[in-house]
Amino acid sequence: MIRMMPLFSDFRRTWAEEFQGYNLNIFRQDLLAGVTVAAVALPLALAFGVASGATAAAGLVTAILAGVLIASLGGIGYQISGPTGAMSAVLIVLASRYGLEGVWVASLMAGAFILLLGLFNLGQIVNFIPSAVIAGFTSGIAVIIFIGQIDNLLGVHTEGAESAVIKLVNYLKFDYQPNVMALGLSLLVIVVMLAWPKKLSARFPGSLLGLIVATAAAALLKLDTPVIGSIPQTILLDERLIPAAIPWDHLSELVIPAFSIAALGSIESLLCGTVASRMTGTRMASNQELIAQGLGNMIIPFFGGVPATAAIARTSVAIKSGGRTRITSFIHSLTLLLAALLLAPVISRVPLAALAGVLAVTSWRMNDWPEIREIFHRRFKSAMFAFVSTLIATVVLDLTQAIILGVGLSALIFVFQISQGQVVMAPVSPEKMRAEGYEMRSDSSRMVVIYVIGPLFFGTVNTFNTALAKLNGGEDVILSFRTVPLLDTTGIRAIEELIDRLEGEGRRIYLSGLNEQVRSYLERAGIIAHLGEDRIFWNAYEAIVVADHYRARETSLAPADI
Repeated sequence: MIRMMPLFSDFRRTWAEEFQGYNLNIFRQDLLAGVTVAAVALPLALAFGVASGATAAAGLVTAILAGVLIASLGGIGYQISGPTGAMSAVLIVLASRYGLEGVWVASLMAGAFILLLGLFNLGQIVNFIPSAVIAGFTSGIAVIIFIGQIDNLLGVHTEGAESAVIKLVNYLKFDYQPNVMALGLSLLVIVVMLAWPKKLSARFPGSLLGLIVATAAAALLKLDTPVIGSIPQTILLDERLIPAAIPWDHLSELVIPAFSIAALGSIESLLCGTVASRMTGTRMASNQELIAQGLGNMIIPFFGGVPATAAIARTSVAIKSGGRTRITSFIHSLTLLLAALLLAPVISRVPLAALAGVLAVTSWRMNDWPEIREIFHRRFKSAMFAFVSTLIATVVLDLTQAIILGVGLSALIFVFQISQGQVVMAPVSPEKMRAEGYEMRSDSSRMVVIYVIGPLFFGTVNTFNTALAKLNGGEDVILSFRTVPLLDTTGIRAIEELIDRLEGEGRRIYLSGLNEQVRSYLERAGIIAHLGEDRIFWNAYEAIVVADHYRARETSLAPADI
């Protein structure tokens, strides 16, 4: 059911819990963490703005606005939102096809889609995406980002392409001349970032140091390489979405790209929140976070920014730097704003090759290497298949298609795996039953217990039917559903056919170990009413005793009045 007033429940609760006992001490921690995060976010905002097919200024404006708008309404105080590498991989293709206007309109539509996800309580959607698919998706995005920066890494300008694969093929033609100076600056930034100690990165990020060193080297050596260019000292850019300029007649062409942005934004934000929750022990209001992300992305295009989402790296830095509340995000935005106002002339001189170096290292680091190593080291074949398939689909196809394909493949693999469920047939031994204290009136086994292991659905019915086709000895049958969590209409049909066959041969069938859901399905199918409650039991032993007594009475082996 849609929640019409979510901002007066989750919003009020998260703020009240977060700022309970807030004091000057905590503010100092938030202040230091906010400045630290800004130092990390500055080079990334500039780089992702360019990587998105927009400008460095657009990336900076996005980080400033997202850090205030989304953080104000978000479902957890630790989230730091802004432009991300994953999102830039979607946007670069969109920008090449529809221009910046298409990016802004798609962002507005995507924001509306994300908002609806939150209003319809779909904040747990990320739990349905397997980790191998997410890892493959992330690695595919890393490949797209790297390919998209080869021009700036080499200091060349090649023809645009519809996909990363075509772009890569064009590079293999080698019909261009690399700019040695630009390549040198890219390598300088890469070396600085890789060599910079991790302990120092917590206080001063290697990416920012790399940009400073590369910019200084370019200025001192008077290198002729492309630079970022003018950085407007405002958060309201000249190039921005204007309501009167929205192409209403062409919105249908942007629906699918908007879905891609919405899917990616939702997944990345919820994953980031999950990581933050584990690091802090604070539960995230998932639906509230989606509402915040949706509203933020509906507003940012009107300032000239690109789509934003929660950033795992920046959020982790905020937490590790001692940030306690969303004040950290506000401070981070204020620091970035001051940088734009005071350092714009300096930022404008940053070489694009230096930003490409930052993105090259970022694209490598954004891979979930622990997850990838686990998948391949442990040789989880289904996970390996899902990872590789999703990676390839992400690079070759649209990102939304890649997610759907990855989830679809994982679902098929799962269905195949559980379709290998077992059906165990166990003849009843009267001697063993008596030894366990049960009263048995027959000395010969005329019953068999069928233990169905796993769900009984369209994927396992064939195994079930094959096993029960061997029942030709005239025994009564006890079906144990103790380990059956669910069944579907195909499973129902298989049970009905079994009952018809056994009753046609004069044999009886008993059911045991039904959970609530399975029993509900059997009742709706009329099977419980057909058999009668006297043939439904809590466990197989009870069914065996009653079936034995019935057989004994029927064959006059012993008096019985059951």
